[in-house]
Amino acid sequence: MSVRPIVITGEPVLHRAAALVTEFDDELRTLVEDMYETNVAANGVGLAAPQVGVGLRLFIWKMANDDGVPEQGHVINPTVTTSRIPQERPNPDEETEGCLSVPGEAFPLKRADRAHVVGLDVEGNRVEFDATGWFARCMQHEYDHLNGTLYVDRLDDRQAKKARKAVKRNGWGKPGNAWHPGVDRDPFGHDEDDADEHADELIG
Repeated sequence: MSVRPIVITGEPVLHRAAALVTEFDDELRTLVEDMYETNVAANGVGLAAPQVGVGLRLFIWKMANDDGVPEQGHVINPTVTTSRIPQERPNPDEETEGCLSVPGEAFPLKRADRAHVVGLDVEGNRVEFDATGWFARCMQHEYDHLNGTLYVDRLDDRQAKKARKAVKRNGWGKPGNAWHPGVDRDPFGHDEDDADEHADELIG
């Protein structure tokens, strides 16, 4: 297993739909294990294959939940369907997301409260479960990655403007940017004294 670099917004693989997985082989198993290790090193709650530069329909998670789903898992070629997304503005104190591919930034976003996930595991067995609350938010966030959508693409006009400024300020929005968990400084500050400030953010 190894920790892989995480690509940053502007890398083309993040902005196009990922391809279906067709080969359930040792290479796929290695990818899943590497993604688990990379996610832990990055202090994330989820990670999609495009975020490590692989354009395949696969994501992993490591997140405690109240839905009876294992804290760590993966799903291949998933379909995620949700309950209705509320139309009111998100609460910045309770509904803020971050993304490992937009490192160090966080913005409020409204998500559905429930998500139904169906897909396959690395052995080709069916995976199906319901997710609620923040776990449902994680599933939606990672599924978006497989469709070429980052959470900043879903922000309301005010927050989207802030996100665009952050991308410009950091020199992102073009190919060639990445960071390496465990080597580079944690962009969300988890390895610093202010780590508690990020405890309530979803970072995937």
